Amino acid sequence: MAVGAFSTKTFLVVAGTRPEALKLAPVMLDLERRGCRTLLVATGQHRELLANALGDFGLIPDFNLDIMREGQVPADVIGQLVPALTRQFERLRPAAVIVQGDTTSAWAGAQAAYYARLPLVHVEAGLRSGDIEPFPEEMHRRLIGQVAMLHFAPTAAARTALLAEGIASAAIHVTGNTGIDALQLMRARLRGDAALAAALVARFATIDRRRPLILVTAHRRENHGNRLAAILAAVKILAADAEIVMPMHPSPAVMAPAIAALASVAGVHLLPALDYPAFVWLMEQATLALTDSGGVQEEAPVLGLPLLVLRDVTERHEGVASGNARLVGSDTMAIVAAARALLADTEAIRRMSEPAMPYGIGDASRRIGDVLEARFGTKGT
Repeated sequence: MAVGAFSTKTFLVVAGTRPEALKLAPVMLDLERRGCRTLLVATGQHRELLANALGDFGLIPDFNLDIMREGQVPADVIGQLVPALTRQFERLRPAAVIVQGDTTSAWAGAQAAYYARLPLVHVEAGLRSGDIEPFPEEMHRRLIGQVAMLHFAPTAAARTALLAEGIASAAIHVTGNTGIDALQLMRARLRGDAALAAALVARFATIDRRRPLILVTAHRRENHGNRLAAILAAVKILAADAEIVMPMHPSPAVMAPAIAALASVAGVHLLPALDYPAFVWLMEQATLALTDSGGVQEEAPVLGLPLLVLRDVTERHEGVASGNARLVGSDTMAIVAAARALLADTEAIRRMSEPAMPYGIGDASRRIGDVLEARFGTKGT
């Protein structure tokens, strides 16, 4: 169908990373069910991870910008993405542009929507750490908040943060986090697909299930360099107490140090970046998780997975408040002490394993769809 001839309302979605794909997939599926058309622009920020995450939900990009080159920094990415996205937006003229979170792709999409004079919708709006970290995500999400027309805040605290920055109350809608929607969809799939579940058991058969299982993820830019080295040193020590499963981010700044530090350590399973079904399955099997990931901070409370957050500050305060997560930073011995204390204290593990829903119950996409349908309708471009 030629551009300009769409018979249904068109929303243009921008995504570049795996978390964006996971959190935007339920939104896109909901809008499609309502009779809207969604067009997905993949920026190329995390090419393979994005494609795999979308594939888990039966989605493929409509446009691929493929801008990433080895050694690029966020400024390079922004410099390429903003003009490329602006041209796409001006050509397609959707009802609105949808971005998620705080990535370089999200900030570029927000800038391009502003330059193209298109309404901007921000999913997962209002997260604030109260600090300059994480870099550059904290700046990205604050700036997106200044140009968005609709702000879908995952929690009441996120709404309060937006109000404090002068965002009009009528523009903010508390919906829960769409990442919980994605998690619940995948959990249902795992429960309903015996063949998939059996394949995952076989896939991870080398893990010694007689020992506690610690799931580790570490990739954030703020933890690169010395901080990552300290985290990896803690993982090496903890391998004496538990089986360690560490899916590695494909970034050379993460993968190379992880392999150098841990490849020969008994009990450590270094894995390539996992598809979402496998990752959810591992979270459900784990005794404890160590992570600097925002998505895992949201998912772990739902699963009753005790979580040690490898950061000094977090914009996801609700998981700490619910008792499912603790901030431990990146100091080697602080991580080891916190993990060992939990593994030795069955009552503390039990308390942190109580499932909680601080980030929503899994209906965020429906809530977002209700607002978008009321605001834009479903028919016409």
